[in-house]
Amino acid sequence: MSNSKFYSGMGGLPGQTELLSSKAVFTTSYAVIPRTVMSDIVTSVLPHWAGTRAWILSRPLTGFSETFSQYLMEVAPGGGSDRPEPNARAQAALFVVDGTMTVELDGKPHVLTSGGFAYLPAGSAWRLHNHGSEPVKFHWIRKPFQAVDGLEAPDAIFTHEDEHAIAFMPDTNDCWGTTRFIDPNDVRYDMHVNIVAFTPGGTIPFLETHVMEHGLYVLEGKAVYRLNSDWVEVEAGDFMWLRAFCPQACYAGGPGRFRYLLYKDVNRHTDLW
Repeated sequence: MSNSKFYSGMGGLPGQTELLSSKAVFTTSYAVIPRTVMSDIVTSVLPHWAGTRAWILSRPLTGFSETFSQYLMEVAPGGGSDRPEPNARAQAALFVVDGTMTVELDGKPHVLTSGGFAYLPAGSAWRLHNHGSEPVKFHWIRKPFQAVDGLEAPDAIFTHEDEHAIAFMPDTNDCWGTTRFIDPNDVRYDMHVNIVAFTPGGTIPFLETHVMEHGLYVLEGKAVYRLNSDWVEVEAGDFMWLRAFCPQACYAGGPGRFRYLLYKDVNRHTDLW
């Protein structure tokens, strides 16, 4: 039985008596993929991965995700891959929601448990295996690295959320904060993956409208999220995609804290055609 503090109940199949109504929606400015969608029949299997299935939450697609792909992975005991990434241009961010896995980079093993994070630069020689007795579930975010002339390549990162203090937004009475796994001032990195947290009653008090594309996976709790012109109720296990400049806001009504894993593209000029 899992004791993870993060939602990890994906899989299975809804019963024949369940209602078909759902908050799942796909628009030109945002998408919501609720946890009820993440059943056994929508999984993918991947080349060179053993004992593994993936829920592919986003992928580059005209009118949808432009900068990244996000997978929710489940690796059975004894499973994993010696050839996980087929694209030498792809960098990776991994975040464990349940279980334990070992990531080997350049021959050195790193054990990641629930709350563990890894950043793997493009072209890295890495492997991933589950040597435990229970499945491991983790997010895998893939993004083509945008190299910049004169900047060194970014370093690999292996860490855990407990090793990072929450950076609270000013004048919020510590009700809205961010756990940052990557230094926001280090321009070698062209993406950030953070955990954003709200205590009950916390809000994003204005409609954020910005160039960064987002992937948001709700780790804990529930809230109402403003997506473009709509308010949507979301809870642990739900995924949201927001395209660049999609207005967004949030109200965390409780009863517990609300936390989500956040991807965004950063630190680069916009492409010009």
